[in-house]
Amino acid sequence: MEKIILDSRSASETIRIGKEVGNRLRRGDVVALIGELGAGKTHFIKGLASGVGVKKSKYLSSPSFTLVNEYPGKVPFYHIDLYRLETREDAENLGLEEYVQGEGVTVIEWADRIPSLIPKEALWIEIEYAGERDRTIEMTGRGKRYDQLVKDLKAFGSKED
Repeated sequence: MEKIILDSRSASETIRIGKEVGNRLRRGDVVALIGELGAGKTHFIKGLASGVGVKKSKYLSSPSFTLVNEYPGKVPFYHIDLYRLETREDAENLGLEEYVQGEGVTVIEWADRIPSLIPKEALWIEIEYAGERDRTIEMTGRGKRYDQLVKDLKAFGSKED
């Protein structure tokens, strides 16, 4: 497993880092995102969406009540929020596996709530508080495709593990 840790000192920097990752994503990729409430997950996802080619990504919002938001772009961008779900059966009953196995880029917020929904190969990202505005963004590649993606991001600038 390849790993990288990036530091963000502002919401705009978190968006910029997300965009850098999004630029490297392609059809079929899955991103599992974890972090506390207010840690910056939605800002990061705005950047991901922009990098993937979603127009007006700055208006993207967390689908806490709708569970899934779909955005058109160069490839479809699916933003899933598991915060309100408790079991894999809940996710299966809603057909969330179809998104994960779909033709777009799928980002799953609160992925640690139902980790069995996440494919074995995925990009795992954890955002943590490191101060009032500062965050650490840890990215771990699981599987060959995502290990390579993380290696490519190391050139972007990091504290490596």
